[in-house]
Amino acid sequence: MPWKECDAMELRTEFCLRALEKDEPFKSLCQEYGISRKTGYKWLGRFKADGRRGLADQSRRPHHNPDQCPEEVVCQIVRLKLAHSKWGPLKIHNLCERSGRPGQRIPSLSTVKRVLAAAGLVQQRKRRKPSQSGSIRYTGPVDAPNDLWTIDFKGWWRVRSGRRFEPLTVCDTASRYILCSRSLANTRGETVRSEFEKLFGCYGLPRAIRMDNGSPWANGHSPLGLTRLSAWWVTLGIDLDRIDPGRPDQNGAHERMHRDLAAEVEQFAEEDIACQQAALDLWRKEFNEQRPHEALNLRFPCEVYRRSDRQYDGVSIEMSYPGLLRRKVTTMGRVGIEGRQIAVTTALEGYHVGLKPLDRGRYVVWFGRLCLGVLDVPTLSFAPAARVGTSGALPPDPRDLSREAQGMAGP
Repeated sequence: MPWKECDAMELRTEFCLRALEKDEPFKSLCQEYGISRKTGYKWLGRFKADGRRGLADQSRRPHHNPDQCPEEVVCQIVRLKLAHSKWGPLKIHNLCERSGRPGQRIPSLSTVKRVLAAAGLVQQRKRRKPSQSGSIRYTGPVDAPNDLWTIDFKGWWRVRSGRRFEPLTVCDTASRYILCSRSLANTRGETVRSEFEKLFGCYGLPRAIRMDNGSPWANGHSPLGLTRLSAWWVTLGIDLDRIDPGRPDQNGAHERMHRDLAAEVEQFAEEDIACQQAALDLWRKEFNEQRPHEALNLRFPCEVYRRSDRQYDGVSIEMSYPGLLRRKVTTMGRVGIEGRQIAVTTALEGYHVGLKPLDRGRYVVWFGRLCLGVLDVPTLSFAPAARVGTSGALPPDPRDLSREAQGMAGP
């Protein structure tokens, strides 16, 4: 015969029914079921009050918490947040402190955060995934015009005809001179390159260009974030300077210029694209030639800016790597070495890279003065510089390397 299975509810019900019959001593009945008399009276009392439903397990949470935030304070926090939807918990907490009556308990900052979250008044921010592309920072001087250009796309807005207007802006850091503020047909790399060819032909070449991590000048899946556009700049002898993700303050002067553009141009949308561009051209002329700039001791940007002495002839610099193995990147973004093809990036299609041997089939990959990472021939893999070090130099290899390999310098 199989064993009879009983759950806790059945045992408790059976115990209470037998206890109500009073045919046997209560103490003996409790000993039979392996419980204390106190527990037995507890279950019997619940059974008399609520029947079988009262024998279910109940929460052990206290019915009253002396440290719980009072209801009136919770309502005050919610009212303040609803009245100031853009304010965070720190400001709401400060207002609670200021408006508190003598003797009234003031909630802590953590309590304010918890109340706002429970009320659904907190918008969770998406955590930015760390880029695997690495970083490139320009460390040269920024004292003279054309030492550093800053670039970005101003956030788009609609003209009154309904079409989008999103201008590309290029500014010289030392003089604050706006070199370009023009809406392009699109933001693809080929279109932007055509505009930069005009800029380089008019103003010459800068020493470096600062950009953010957006398209078309950065790609998070490419070594050091290189794209076809930024790789082209490198072949012209221009250094790259990419700000960290989520840090627009690292390009503060350009963002400040965008704020002026938004207040003085974007707020007054024109009828169509042509009229909006004409208004933007007038604003740029005023900014460059009629507006004193405090960072320039109240001089006009046009009084400081001078055309670059680095002329643009439309020809890229031939990438040479003295003492290194020189390889051309295929149309599939691969580099050939030791009879093998290893994928690096399609952004360098048609360009040459330099390979510096390490050991056991490993090579450091250079593109101009940028150290992209390490090729591993035995595993047919490529490790971008972001995963093994920073741009421009790699850390010493933990294995047994020669002194030359440990002190890698730019080609």
